[in-house]
Amino acid sequence: MIIATAGHVDHGKTLLIKTLTGIDTDRLPEEKKRNLTIDLGFAYLPLDGAETIGFIDVPGHERFIRNMLCGVAGIDFVLFIVAADDGPMPQTREHLAILDLLGVNRGAVALTKIDRVSEERAAEVAEDIELLFTDTSLEGLPVFPVSAMTGAGIDGLKNHLLTIAAGLPPRPVIGNFRLAIDRSFDVVGAGLVVTGTAFSGRVEADEAAHVLGADMDVRIRGIHAQNAKAGSGRAGQRCALNLAGTALDKDLIERGDWVVTGNIPAPSHKIDIRLRVLKSEARALAHWTPVHVHLGAAETTGRVAILGATNISPGESGLAQIVLDRPIGAVHGDGLILRDQSAQRTLGGGRVIDLFPPARGRAKPDRLEFLQAMEDPDDGTALSSLLDSSPNGLHLDRFAATRNLTDDDMEALAELVPMKSVRTETGTLGFSDDRWASVRTAVLTGLAAWHKKSPDTVGPGENRVLAGTGIRLPPEAAVAVSAELVREGVIVKEGMGVRLPSHKPSLQGADATNWKKIKPLLVDGGLRPPVVVEIAQEIGSEPRKVESLLVRAGRHGLVVRIAKNRFYPPETLRKLADIAETVSTDVEDGMITAANFRDATDIGRNVAIEVLEFFDKVKFTRRVGDGHEVIRPAADAFSGD
Repeated sequence: MIIATAGHVDHGKTLLIKTLTGIDTDRLPEEKKRNLTIDLGFAYLPLDGAETIGFIDVPGHERFIRNMLCGVAGIDFVLFIVAADDGPMPQTREHLAILDLLGVNRGAVALTKIDRVSEERAAEVAEDIELLFTDTSLEGLPVFPVSAMTGAGIDGLKNHLLTIAAGLPPRPVIGNFRLAIDRSFDVVGAGLVVTGTAFSGRVEADEAAHVLGADMDVRIRGIHAQNAKAGSGRAGQRCALNLAGTALDKDLIERGDWVVTGNIPAPSHKIDIRLRVLKSEARALAHWTPVHVHLGAAETTGRVAILGATNISPGESGLAQIVLDRPIGAVHGDGLILRDQSAQRTLGGGRVIDLFPPARGRAKPDRLEFLQAMEDPDDGTALSSLLDSSPNGLHLDRFAATRNLTDDDMEALAELVPMKSVRTETGTLGFSDDRWASVRTAVLTGLAAWHKKSPDTVGPGENRVLAGTGIRLPPEAAVAVSAELVREGVIVKEGMGVRLPSHKPSLQGADATNWKKIKPLLVDGGLRPPVVVEIAQEIGSEPRKVESLLVRAGRHGLVVRIAKNRFYPPETLRKLADIAETVSTDVEDGMITAANFRDATDIGRNVAIEVLEFFDKVKFTRRVGDGHEVIRPAADAFSGD
């Protein structure tokens, strides 16, 4: 269990933690000199038969509220401290507001310095605390009158904390690992160590990880969890990670970065949230208000764009987009706090909903509908609603990344939520059964109209299969939809076009006669069929006429033009694609080059280059430097056996 202190400056937070644990959390020379907590302090209390309790001592002074916000991120329990001689003070109220906005609902109140006041005064302050906490997430917390100087009440408070910790179930270890870095330092003989609270998932020693913000791949050399050496760290623990790696640059790592594993979104400049404005605000929060943003251990500045309205009234909530001056890491459900432009006052807070807002139209009705569905805390319910409301498909990879879902999580959801998934070059699209039926009907209707208008052609190319249907998808997604419908047997791929099974165009007259002469030449040419000039010489015709005929044959799906003077039968292109797939699996980096493809096919370097460039054009492969990587199966990209 991780416990954070909260409360006004000089109310005895640090002394109380020292009394409970024996550890002085003021570690900086300036803190010792001024007797004032400036940065976060840490202490631990062993617990028989259960995990050690971790304490985070936060500053109470208003000047160091940014450090307080860093300390309360990801905690399980708050130890709220109010001095009996002062009673609730300004930072008492602000800390309470922050914890309420973050949804912290477990805690206890330590009424300190009771040795300085009468019993009547202590009882009066206890009543003030009860009233102050009413209608917040911390309403009804038990109050423990204590004195760190005399020891009065300390055992009762300590026993309460131990009982709560022993009975608190471990935080669920779900999602990818995320740790919010709050400190970074060198240890002699070990190297760089970062510390922070683990928000989700699990990480093992010697596992690969990534530092968001610094954009750095690292290896976890060693782990301390809850102040003890461990083989792993998990959600709900204070962890110290010893980082290593060839790309490690300690100067780039700072408070606010995240150590993560798996499919975690990159830091974002725009974050859509549900925002609640504090009741204490004098006026509504207006659109485009400049703010300070605190999330996890990170702080940056930005502006608030109110979605679907012009402002949010005090005590009310609404949808908003935070436009940040510096990108920060986040996932769905993360809590954040907004303070005013001068960082003097807390304005409100909220929860992250989505990290992939559109470039335009952030407040359009369909986008607001998307956010309302995405806001649901249950992954399955949210996925089902989003599939139903996404006529152009839902980006499943973005959904998983935003909600910090692993591949296993998504596989489990796929079994619970009926959907059709289509892999594209830029990710996987998901369609509800009803939406997929609409897509299929639209494609069939569109192809029927195409065949009626152009009966002598095979049909449109894969990337145009959705043209005129009203379904707006990028060309690569249309290609993937086409491939899926071919697999279902709903449409037929012919050459580089698609058609309805009932539509079978054919050459007529002289074209049919000449095609019977040309086809054997192309087939007998194997993996390197003759070029136009060579065909013309063989059949005693003019190259111009042969080229014209081959173009018409291409419209029927009989041949595919890959270069100005070279045409291939579809089945031969499929063979070349199969060879390319084999080459990509046989080489270590998976890259097909002109050289290794030439050697595998024996078609010569120039022809190999022509074929590979054509493969890139039809999105079977993608150019990466001097090589080509396969991005979809040959069976999807080409017809033929």
